[in-house]
Amino acid sequence: MGGCGNGMKTNVKTYVLLNILLMVYSLSSVCSKLAAGEEGISFRFIVLYGIIIMLLGIYAIFWQQIIKSMPLTAAYANRAITVFWGMLWGLLIFKEKITPGKIIGAVLVIAGIILFALSDKEEGA
Repeated sequence: MGGCGNGMKTNVKTYVLLNILLMVYSLSSVCSKLAAGEEGISFRFIVLYGIIIMLLGIYAIFWQQIIKSMPLTAAYANRAITVFWGMLWGLLIFKEKITPGKIIGAVLVIAGIILFALSDKEEGA
Protein backbone atom coordinates (compact mmCIF):
# COMPACT_ATOMS: atom_id res chain seq x y z
CA MET A 1 0.00 0.00 0.00
CA GLY A 2 1.07 3.55 -0.63
CA GLY A 3 1.13 6.45 1.70
CA CYS A 4 2.84 9.70 2.42
CA GLY A 5 6.26 9.74 3.90
CA ASN A 6 9.90 10.24 3.18
CA GLY A 7 10.58 6.51 2.81
CA MET A 8 8.04 5.99 0.02
CA LYS A 9 9.57 4.36 -3.03
CA THR A 10 7.88 4.88 -6.35
CA ASN A 11 8.27 2.11 -8.89
CA VAL A 12 8.57 2.43 -12.65
CA LYS A 13 5.07 1.03 -13.16
CA THR A 14 3.60 3.94 -11.19
CA TYR A 15 5.50 6.49 -13.30
CA VAL A 16 4.38 4.78 -16.52
CA LEU A 17 0.76 4.78 -15.35
CA LEU A 18 1.07 8.43 -14.32
CA ASN A 19 2.37 9.40 -17.75
CA ILE A 20 -0.40 7.46 -19.51
CA LEU A 21 -2.87 9.29 -17.28
CA LEU A 22 -1.29 12.62 -18.19
CA MET A 23 -1.57 11.73 -21.88
CA VAL A 24 -5.30 11.11 -21.35
CA TYR A 25 -5.52 14.43 -19.50
CA SER A 26 -3.85 16.23 -22.41
CA LEU A 27 -6.53 14.88 -24.77
CA SER A 28 -9.07 17.04 -22.94
CA SER A 29 -7.24 20.07 -24.35
CA VAL A 30 -7.48 18.61 -27.84
CA CYS A 31 -11.24 18.18 -27.46
CA SER A 32 -11.46 21.68 -26.03
CA LYS A 33 -9.72 23.17 -29.07
CA LEU A 34 -11.94 21.15 -31.40
CA ALA A 35 -15.06 22.30 -29.52
CA ALA A 36 -13.91 25.92 -29.74
CA GLY A 37 -13.96 25.62 -33.52
CA GLU A 38 -17.62 24.66 -33.57
CA GLU A 39 -20.34 27.19 -34.28
CA GLY A 40 -22.69 27.79 -31.38
CA ILE A 41 -24.12 24.97 -29.37
CA SER A 42 -24.15 22.28 -32.05
CA PHE A 43 -24.47 18.54 -31.56
CA ARG A 44 -20.73 18.14 -32.26
CA PHE A 45 -19.91 20.83 -29.65
CA ILE A 46 -22.02 19.02 -27.03
CA VAL A 47 -20.37 15.66 -27.84
CA LEU A 48 -16.88 17.17 -27.61
CA TYR A 49 -17.77 18.91 -24.36
CA GLY A 50 -19.09 15.59 -23.00
CA ILE A 51 -15.80 13.91 -23.95
CA ILE A 52 -13.90 16.66 -22.12
CA ILE A 53 -15.94 16.06 -18.96
CA MET A 54 -15.44 12.29 -19.27
CA LEU A 55 -11.66 12.62 -19.76
CA LEU A 56 -11.34 15.00 -16.81
CA GLY A 57 -13.44 12.63 -14.68
CA ILE A 58 -11.19 9.69 -15.57
CA TYR A 59 -8.16 11.85 -14.82
CA ALA A 60 -9.52 12.95 -11.43
CA ILE A 61 -10.32 9.40 -10.31
CA PHE A 62 -6.99 7.89 -11.37
CA TRP A 63 -4.99 10.92 -10.17
CA GLN A 64 -6.26 10.18 -6.66
CA GLN A 65 -5.03 6.59 -6.99
CA ILE A 66 -1.63 7.64 -8.33
CA ILE A 67 -0.93 10.12 -5.53
CA LYS A 68 -1.60 7.39 -2.97
CA SER A 69 1.47 5.55 -4.22
CA MET A 70 3.94 8.36 -4.86
CA PRO A 71 5.02 11.65 -3.33
CA LEU A 72 2.71 14.50 -4.33
CA THR A 73 5.65 16.67 -5.36
CA ALA A 74 6.83 14.00 -7.81
CA ALA A 75 3.35 13.58 -9.26
CA TYR A 76 2.97 17.33 -9.82
CA ALA A 77 6.45 17.63 -11.31
CA ASN A 78 5.51 14.98 -13.87
CA ARG A 79 2.42 16.95 -14.92
CA ALA A 80 4.77 19.17 -16.90
CA ILE A 81 5.06 16.34 -19.45
CA THR A 82 1.75 17.58 -20.84
CA VAL A 83 3.87 20.18 -22.68
CA PHE A 84 5.25 17.31 -24.76
CA TRP A 85 1.80 15.80 -25.33
CA GLY A 86 0.41 19.19 -26.32
CA MET A 87 3.13 19.64 -28.92
CA LEU A 88 2.59 16.13 -30.27
CA TRP A 89 -1.20 16.54 -30.53
CA GLY A 90 -0.71 19.97 -32.11
CA LEU A 91 1.53 18.45 -34.77
CA LEU A 92 -0.52 15.31 -35.46
CA ILE A 93 -4.06 16.65 -35.16
CA PHE A 94 -3.87 20.38 -35.89
CA LYS A 95 -0.82 20.36 -38.21
CA GLU A 96 0.90 22.98 -36.04
CA LYS A 97 4.60 23.62 -36.55
CA ILE A 98 7.11 22.56 -33.93
CA THR A 99 9.74 25.27 -33.81
CA PRO A 100 13.27 24.93 -32.42
CA GLY A 101 12.20 27.10 -29.48
CA LYS A 102 9.35 24.72 -28.65
CA ILE A 103 11.71 21.74 -28.84
CA ILE A 104 14.23 23.44 -26.55
CA GLY A 105 11.46 24.31 -24.10
CA ALA A 106 10.11 20.75 -24.09
CA VAL A 107 13.60 19.31 -23.60
CA LEU A 108 14.17 21.65 -20.64
CA VAL A 109 10.85 20.59 -19.09
CA ILE A 110 11.61 16.89 -19.55
CA ALA A 111 15.16 17.37 -18.22
CA GLY A 112 13.68 19.05 -15.16
CA ILE A 113 11.34 16.11 -14.58
CA ILE A 114 14.23 13.64 -14.89
CA LEU A 115 16.42 15.67 -12.51
CA PHE A 116 13.58 15.89 -10.02
CA ALA A 117 12.96 12.14 -10.22
CA LEU A 118 16.66 11.38 -9.77
CA SER A 119 16.92 13.69 -6.77
CA ASP A 120 13.90 11.91 -5.26
CA LYS A 121 15.74 8.57 -5.58
CA GLU A 122 18.91 9.98 -3.98
CA GLU A 123 16.95 11.19 -0.93
CA GLY A 124 15.35 7.75 -0.51
CA ALA A 125 18.69 5.91 -0.69
